[in-house]
Amino acid sequence: MAPPLLRLDQIALTFGGTPLLVDAAISVSENDRIALVGRNGSGKSTLLKIAAGFVAPTDGEVFKHPGVTVRYLAQAPDMDGYANVRAYVEAGLGPADDVYRVSYLLEHLGLTGEEEPGNLSGGETRRAALAKVLAPQPDVLLLDEPTNHLDLTTIEWLESELRQVRSAIVVISHDRRFLENVSRSTIWLDRGVTKRLDQGFGAFEEWRDKVLEEEERDLHKLGRQIVREEHWLRYGVTARRKRNMRRLGDLQSMRSEFRNHRGAQGKAVLKASDARESGKLVIEAEHLVKAYGDRVLVKDFSTRVQRGNCVGFVGPNGAGKTTLLSMLTGMLKPDSGFVKLGTNLEIAILDQKRDSLNLEQTLADYLTDGRGENVIVNGEQRHVASYMKDFLFQPEQLRTPIREISGGERARLMLARVLARPANLLVLDEPTNDLDMETLDLLQELVAGFAGTVLLVSHDRDFLDRTVTSVIAPEGDGRWLEYAGGYTDMLAQRKEAALATRAELKNSKPVNGLAEKAVPTNREEKRKLSYKQKYALETLPAKIETLHGEIAVLEKMLADPELFARNAALFNTTVEEITKKRQSLETCEHEWLELELLREELEN
Repeated sequence: MAPPLLRLDQIALTFGGTPLLVDAAISVSENDRIALVGRNGSGKSTLLKIAAGFVAPTDGEVFKHPGVTVRYLAQAPDMDGYANVRAYVEAGLGPADDVYRVSYLLEHLGLTGEEEPGNLSGGETRRAALAKVLAPQPDVLLLDEPTNHLDLTTIEWLESELRQVRSAIVVISHDRRFLENVSRSTIWLDRGVTKRLDQGFGAFEEWRDKVLEEEERDLHKLGRQIVREEHWLRYGVTARRKRNMRRLGDLQSMRSEFRNHRGAQGKAVLKASDARESGKLVIEAEHLVKAYGDRVLVKDFSTRVQRGNCVGFVGPNGAGKTTLLSMLTGMLKPDSGFVKLGTNLEIAILDQKRDSLNLEQTLADYLTDGRGENVIVNGEQRHVASYMKDFLFQPEQLRTPIREISGGERARLMLARVLARPANLLVLDEPTNDLDMETLDLLQELVAGFAGTVLLVSHDRDFLDRTVTSVIAPEGDGRWLEYAGGYTDMLAQRKEAALATRAELKNSKPVNGLAEKAVPTNREEKRKLSYKQKYALETLPAKIETLHGEIAVLEKMLADPELFARNAALFNTTVEEITKKRQSLETCEHEWLELELLREELEN
């Protein structure tokens, strides 16, 4: 068996008080695809930083095989000191790494490379950081929440890219579908100790529940054994003193183990505050249009939202999801068209932008708006410390400034504030960011069982499939279409519609020497190129031209008859590189030709 590329053994870490890590271990071998999972605050990110060499453990061993390259994707990458994104990404390359891969990654991640770090959004910063760690194709990739702030198109591309790279991967993510698609084994960090399952994340939750059940049984058995031993101590027949002292020592050890046992972390309690019932028709929108300059984000969109609906909004970053949501809730006026809101509406909004948080404000002041020690939930007055416990905050965190809590805790804090407000219409913009899976489960139950209406923007495919009754998605050029069911249902309907349209075009017969012109239906009008296809059609010609130029340069190098004798390694590398680029060129040309034919079919 080959030695591991990276190994952590018996890792312990404490900052005073309860240890964060007690006996944590990770072993990473070639081709490993490991999901690192655990509750928010369990130490996952810290363990990954120890593996990357950024944090020193209190105890334990960290071994990296000589010559192994490791790249770490931090949740908050530091881009200070770089003129633009390309300079930042290229800074991660080694001497032998392919600089052309930087252009490939930036293009697929929707960046030009000329962006200035200070002007980047959260999603753009995350994509730049991803390009930096993926470009060198290291031996080990350590990824901390790689899907945060990414749209669905980019997440699906990232899944495909990670399946192809040669790197071993350890990934932290709260996106279930992503973990299921990329992992082959799972490491569970729980109460400072790691346990490993040699299966992907899809098998994790059932295995975890069994482990916790066995632990509960073992603890119960230990308690009963302590009772028996205490009975012996009081009433048993005296035997040899040495044996009795040993048995007494065993009893003390069992008592200590039982007393010091750290139970599994409790579950959050998520419940929305009730409000009076809204009217049956919650939102009616007709022919909405919204544009900023020449860019049309919404064009001729109409919908009706009934009480009890849960409507999901999906699409690439910048497609206009938040703009459309703002118009539907009356916060933004459309350029044309109208929105009619139903009666008795009480709206609670969770904004995806956490920059608005006052980081110096304490948790208690944030929840109470600085008005004393109590919060009103469902018409009842509760002490803020009691309410915070429902969201897994400890009483000692009452006066903790928001800047000192993690991203996941900030997400829970914002949820706590929103759910305390009486509402019959919940507007949730990216509510799943940074939430651990247990809290996601509870949020899913809350949304699915909410008596009112929910408008939900999310890039979490699994969460959408489990909660929404319909999905609104962009079709390009400002057009939006509503699909019944969840995200997977939307994909199936899109595929069926595309196949039906292609079959109709293929089977249409000429009439009087002219192609029969079908009467366009609403569905057929909307079956044009998707956002991703249109983007590919626009960018592929430039990529093909670039590949032609790069191949010409490499061919010129190989034309040198003395190259092999002078530098055999360079000759072999050049041959490999030109082979790869010719394959890429063939793939790009084939993809462009298919898209161009599809475009012509749809336009005709």
